[in-house]
Amino acid sequence: MRINEITFSDATPVDGYGPGFFRVGGKVIDGPLLLCGGLPLAWRGLQDSAALEALAGQVDVLFVGMGGEIAHLAPDLRTRLEVAGLGVEVMNSPAACRTYNILLSEGRRVALAALPV
Repeated sequence: MRINEITFSDATPVDGYGPGFFRVGGKVIDGPLLLCGGLPLAWRGLQDSAALEALAGQVDVLFVGMGGEIAHLAPDLRTRLEVAGLGVEVMNSPAACRTYNILLSEGRRVALAALPV
């Protein structure tokens, strides 16, 4: 098996996560995490839909991590994000972080909104 090291040109990936926190670029972020291009943005969680809608035009896909378990987004939130032009992929937070990191390393226009595990 061949293992390739992932490189991130000018973006910062999610380094890790644990109960109630994420680590990005070596910095611990408590609570919900919103990343665009590896830069943490202010986000209060799913009730803060304006911060998510503001990503329209900056990214093509928004990965939404729902915590330790997968859950559905509220239909009205999903509709607003899709109308704004965002592709939305919902999964648990660990999978969302991994998927975000991989596509970020490929230079894709992605964002991550994740609730802590």
